[in-house]
Amino acid sequence: MHELRFYLKISAEDYLRYYQGRASFVRTISHDGRRVQFPAERLRPFVLHSGIHGEFLLRFDAQHKFVDLQRIGELR
Repeated sequence: MHELRFYLKISAEDYLRYYQGRASFVRTISHDGRRVQFPAERLRPFVLHSGIHGEFLLRFDAQHKFVDLQRIGELR
């Protein structure tokens, strides 16, 4: 299994674009510099009134298929 760690800071207003379907994917850069893209719907469990903030761990298999996403820490 493979994994990537990254920080996200998405305001509630910005996440609304994803929720309404105007944007389908979240794109960011992992701690090791790799580009990360995954379906925005995977963030729904992490949405707060203030948006989505924190450090995340994305796990995927050898075929680059999504396994799971966990919030593992606060934003620094």
